[in-house]
Amino acid sequence: MGSLPTLSSDFINPHSLSNPKATTATQSSSSSCIDETTLLNLFKSQQSHLNFFFQHLDLSQTLSFTRTLLLQSSAGATVFFSGVGKSGFVAHKISQTLVSLGIRSGFLSPLDALHGDIGALSKSDVLVLFSKSGTTEELLRLVPCAKAKGAFLISVTSVDGNALAAVCDMNVYLPLERELCPFDLAPVTSTAIQMVFGDTVAIALMGAKNLTKEQYAANHPAGRIGKHLIFKVKDVMKKEDELPVCKEGDLIMEQLVELTSKGCGCLLVIDDDHHLIGTFTDGDLRRTLKASGEAIFKLTVGEMCNRNPRTIGPDAMAVDAMQKMEAPPSPVQFLPVINGQNQVIGIVTLHGLVSAGL
Repeated sequence: MGSLPTLSSDFINPHSLSNPKATTATQSSSSSCIDETTLLNLFKSQQSHLNFFFQHLDLSQTLSFTRTLLLQSSAGATVFFSGVGKSGFVAHKISQTLVSLGIRSGFLSPLDALHGDIGALSKSDVLVLFSKSGTTEELLRLVPCAKAKGAFLISVTSVDGNALAAVCDMNVYLPLERELCPFDLAPVTSTAIQMVFGDTVAIALMGAKNLTKEQYAANHPAGRIGKHLIFKVKDVMKKEDELPVCKEGDLIMEQLVELTSKGCGCLLVIDDDHHLIGTFTDGDLRRTLKASGEAIFKLTVGEMCNRNPRTIGPDAMAVDAMQKMEAPPSPVQFLPVINGQNQVIGIVTLHGLVSAGL
């Protein structure tokens, strides 16, 4: 692998500091130096650094770490994560991942912890401390306070023999070849492996806890997967006064307002007991008008309606309703919702499903 690109000594023109136009010109010129080859080499270098991590990760350490989190969380403990700067962002994200999987977790800011937030920590809890160097001053100050609370402390670091690992109950070493940064300073590779490590462990915990798709969806009710697995037809259907209903003996031309005002693109043809007889769509209206001309004024809805429409029950999943609408031989824009007695209780439309985020 070739050496990483370095910054040219004339990357910043000292004369541009007092000349805004020169600054703009220099910035424009420098941006044009980023070519496809340079970018590709950077991605290849990052890939190589990540491969180094995967090839040298101590799986026995990782397994002990994962089992500890599983055991403690199963016993009712909260798994807290902490870190400073970029490592803090990673710690916060991993905590949120665990929460989304139904595992009690939280982010503990080392600064806020020393000013009251450590009160959330108990002797049954676990505190995971993310630090690349293991010398982060804020975390080292937090350790004795967390120990006094009786929590189990785990450090996750990338430097051998560091101070943080020495004072924690367990340490996980994340192998780091170097940062992608040409100066080996900006935390871009180290945070990437922290994120990969934490999220992979989270999925391992997900499997160990036998989390079902339905349980996962229950934690994401506003997300697409949650809506697919939680929302039923009765949750998204129109009902009562929203329904475009008529009787089979009604004249077509007398039901135009009902057909167009309810926003369903159809009429639900029912009898006196609300049993579904058929449907009449705006497409049916156009076809009838074209075929019969002025005779349409004497035609009833019952004469021209579809007496074998697709229907669905209220307890069916909303996503199943969408699939039924899209099924061959031709898609439809709505489904009458009927109960066990073939009585109309609602209507679900494709527009309504899409609006609900399905």
